[in-house]
Amino acid sequence: MEFRQLNTFITVAKLNNFTKAATFLGYSQSAVTSQIQLLEKELNVQLFERLGKSIFLTSEGEKFLVYAKQIVKLCDEAKITAATTDELKGTVTIGASESLCAVRLPRLFKEYHDRYPAVKMVLKMGNCNASQTALRENQIDAAFVISRKFHIPEFITELELPEPVVLLAFPGHPLTFKDFVHPKDIVEHTIILSQKGCSYRNIFEKRMEDAGLTPKSIIEADSIQAVKQLTISGLGITLLPRIAVEDELNRKQLIELNWGGPSFDLITQMLYHKDKWISPPLKAFIALTKEMLEH
Repeated sequence: MEFRQLNTFITVAKLNNFTKAATFLGYSQSAVTSQIQLLEKELNVQLFERLGKSIFLTSEGEKFLVYAKQIVKLCDEAKITAATTDELKGTVTIGASESLCAVRLPRLFKEYHDRYPAVKMVLKMGNCNASQTALRENQIDAAFVISRKFHIPEFITELELPEPVVLLAFPGHPLTFKDFVHPKDIVEHTIILSQKGCSYRNIFEKRMEDAGLTPKSIIEADSIQAVKQLTISGLGITLLPRIAVEDELNRKQLIELNWGGPSFDLITQMLYHKDKWISPPLKAFIALTKEMLEH
């Protein structure tokens, strides 16, 4: 069993296509086929089921994929550990929500890059659910999420920052003239929300559900910038982390409504998987995050 065979197997399993895997790896298709056949022969199992031009992992293939990924991951970690140099090198892959990417994290990333210029930084944007999946599948090293406090044993939390979430409207909206806005006050108004899976959308829907109410009209947008612009245009009201709308609030493009219902507030957390190997670059990133964001 060779390392390249494992890497080829993982790539074929990910792409579900021998031709695409060959192109991605820079091999001929016959070389990819040969490597998989040799691996199947050594393991004495069929890893892929071939139906016409489509391929699928067999149950044995799905089981072996877990071990193959672990072996490749350990090999990569061993290479980094064996490297004898005082300069940090490697890659740090971070997942984060759009609002954090735009506001809280740029200064952190710049400082990290200034201190460790040889480390490659990769940023992958996604909501809370997507980041959890990426952590479980080892697609990212750590994730910054805005959510309620995590109580999931498989994740370790290194940072917790209060994150106020506010209800917003354009200047002159009828709700801006109310002393306090309650759930019953907003059901007749159009609500502009981010996509499903977003933590602040989840908490908004939970507050409405607890009140036994359903908004009359919801418009879904795929980015915070779109949500803000639709709200500013007068289309409806929205719910966003305050850090994402500081500029618009200062310029009076948006007005924070006086919410009288249960709090929407969440927390920003940095998470990584409990089984994650903390490489030197990741260890330095965690330390810098705590240094800069906890104070």
